[in-house]
Amino acid sequence: MIGYLKGQVAVRKADLIILDVNGVGYELCCPLTTVEKLPESGEPAEVFVKTHVREDQITLFGFSSLDQRKLFEYLTSVSGVGPRLALACLSGIIEKELVGAIVNGEAKRLSSVPGIGKRTAERIILDLRPKFEKAYPLNEAIADASPVLEDLKSALLNLNYPTAQVNGYIEEMKEEAKKLTFDELLRGAIARFTF
Repeated sequence: MIGYLKGQVAVRKADLIILDVNGVGYELCCPLTTVEKLPESGEPAEVFVKTHVREDQITLFGFSSLDQRKLFEYLTSVSGVGPRLALACLSGIIEKELVGAIVNGEAKRLSSVPGIGKRTAERIILDLRPKFEKAYPLNEAIADASPVLEDLKSALLNLNYPTAQVNGYIEEMKEEAKKLTFDELLRGAIARFTF
């Protein structure tokens, strides 16, 4: 079982990378948040790996941290949530926010991820909330999620802006959100995304 790889990025795409480890290319399916953190092709990189074995194939999934890999394992333990859907969750929602959404029972937030309907979101919350309450220091996980930023993210996703773009903007605006109103933040986001 492969748990960690260190090598050079040979190929870097939206949902996968090929990591060259001493002349052997390992293809890894990754969440968008991991791919964004990796360097360009030819640069050294390291990823934590989850090996997924089925009757007809072996798939490697790559993550930027052990915590992200653990979240993937939690998600795939839920009935009806396969590896691809778990990757979509980790691509669409930042890790701390994902933990916060599950603990707070925010089914609507989870169902904003493509492929996750209301029933699946409710199942994720039902299965994982008790585990997350034990596994994560939740006060820290939720502390960063300012209510203004939560509302802003929801509004931008409802306006059909790409999830990755919205997540990036929310991360950038964490400090600014303490000084600006919701309306100012929303106008700034729309201006940025439009031009």
